[in-house]
Amino acid sequence: MTPDRPCAKRTGMTRRKKSHQSHGSANRPRFWGKHAVAAALDNPERRVLKGWATREAATFMNFPPEVPVTFADVADLARMVPGDAPHQGVVIEVEPLEDVWLGDMLTQAPQRATLLVLDQVTDPHNVGAILRSAAAFGAIGIVTQDRHSPVEGGVLAKAASGALERVPWARVVNLARALEEIAEAGFWRIGLAGDADTELKDALGPQQVAMVLGAEGPGMRANTREHCDALARLPISDAVESLNVSNAAAVALYAATVA
Repeated sequence: MTPDRPCAKRTGMTRRKKSHQSHGSANRPRFWGKHAVAAALDNPERRVLKGWATREAATFMNFPPEVPVTFADVADLARMVPGDAPHQGVVIEVEPLEDVWLGDMLTQAPQRATLLVLDQVTDPHNVGAILRSAAAFGAIGIVTQDRHSPVEGGVLAKAASGALERVPWARVVNLARALEEIAEAGFWRIGLAGDADTELKDALGPQQVAMVLGAEGPGMRANTREHCDALARLPISDAVESLNVSNAAAVALYAATVA
C-alpha cells in the first residue's frame, strides 16, 4: 500500500522537512519553560537558533556554545511570550523538527506497542498533555490529521513538558487511510466512545493497539469510527458526563499498559 503522507519524529527514520507555521518568526517557533527548553537543547534532532534567559536561568540551562544567548530580565522575557505564559526565565527560538513517515514508525514498533490516534483534537494544551502521557506510558507515537491539529509552538511544548522532543508525531493528510495502514501493520484499532457498549478492558487483547480519540464535544467523526475494529468506553461514574480528552488518553494508556 502506498503510504499516506504522514510523519513522525524519531532518530533513524526517513525524514522530510516540515512547512508548518508557528509562533515566533516564520517556521521558527519559540519555546519557553525549563522542561521544554532543556528537552529541546538535549535533542540532537532539534536545531536551536538563539536563546534569551535571565542570568540565573542561563547558569543551569546548559546552552551549547553555538547557540547565541542574550541575557534578559523577567519583564523582557514576558513580552516575548503570549499573555502570562510561565517562561521561567528562559525562551528559545528553534526550527521545527523534521518529519518522518508513519510507515517507519509502524515497522519499527515492538511486539507490544500502543499508538494514539487523535481525530481533530486541535487544542495545543490537550495535545501537549497527551504527548506527555504518551511519553510516560511508553507509547510509540501519536497520529493526527495535518489540517486539524496544532502546529509546534510554545504552548504545546510547555504542556508537553519535554515530550514533544521524545514522542514521534505523525501528521497525515487522510486519517481514514492512515487507520487502514495502521491495521495493515497489525494494530488492533480501538475507538474510545462514551456510547460504546464495551468497556475498554474487554476490548483490549492484541499486543499492538491503536487507541483512537476524538475531539471533546463532537468525538470521533463517523468515518473514523467506521475504521476502528472495536468501540469501547472508559468505566467512569455517572458523576461526570465525560473526561477531558487528555485525561481520557492517560487512562487509556494506563489500561493498555497493565492489560
